[in-house]
Amino acid sequence: MKYSPPIELRKMIYLHFYNAFYATIRLMDARSLKQFVTLSESLHFGRASKTSHVSPSALSRSIKRLEDELGVTLFERNNRSVALTRAGSLFLTYARDSLAQWDAICNELMEESGDLRGEISMYCSVTASYSFLFDILTRFRHEHPHVEIKLHTGDPEDAISRVLTGDEDIAIGARPGRLQAGLAFRLIEFSPLVFIASRNHPEPEDGEWADTPMILSERGLARRRVDDWFRTLGVQPRIYAQVAGNEAIVSMVSLGFGVGVVPRIVLDNSPLSHTVRVLDVKPALDDYEVGLFTLEKKLANPLISAFWSQLR
Repeated sequence: MKYSPPIELRKMIYLHFYNAFYATIRLMDARSLKQFVTLSESLHFGRASKTSHVSPSALSRSIKRLEDELGVTLFERNNRSVALTRAGSLFLTYARDSLAQWDAICNELMEESGDLRGEISMYCSVTASYSFLFDILTRFRHEHPHVEIKLHTGDPEDAISRVLTGDEDIAIGARPGRLQAGLAFRLIEFSPLVFIASRNHPEPEDGEWADTPMILSERGLARRRVDDWFRTLGVQPRIYAQVAGNEAIVSMVSLGFGVGVVPRIVLDNSPLSHTVRVLDVKPALDDYEVGLFTLEKKLANPLISAFWSQLR
């Protein structure tokens, strides 16, 4: 009869093997493979270095080391363009396969050991970071203390694109009307999209919207919904300012520059919330569905799956 170690012993063996394997791969230059793949896909040192979170000079040195080790030129590059060589195209297949195998063995070992280790890259707005992340990360860190979270903040309208391009594993943002293929979404909460004005600003009557100065997002879901709202009224809005970032809209509205549109969650968390008021506008705009985004294929990763499961 074939001997099978007790489950606890098997977990210890798998955990020991995982730690040893993880340490070995870190000594190997797996990061250089990732940087090479990123540059191969963008063919632009500036964009690839930003995605890889290194300087262009550091990325150039990393690629040069790979070329020296392989004894071939991977990229033809000059001041205007970057292109893969024949050798570079062949090596790209190897690099992708190697990184895929690394992810697969990590997933298998982590599932067997029951001890999750590694890194998750996240993106969200500043508002989302203190509105949602505290509770989510408190639970996650308690259950998985060895997983590192790399958090980046910025314009919430960039959340989906950063996930789709592979810059981030997970992002928090507003769900569009239609999800792109391959994108997964999990709801955190609903947030009304509201019209706001300063305390002493009169509420526009139905026929006054064409003359009302508007402070709007320069792009994104909120802007599209406001544009549709005005289109339904048959009104060409008078745009006073187009702003990147909802917090800046609240600031400009509080100074009396015009009427703005922001998610209610942004207003509730703004230090200037007491200086503005919500207008009773009909018809109301659709609520924001705020939640997590990731690629569907990444849900097979135990790290991403564990984080995803924090929202019940």
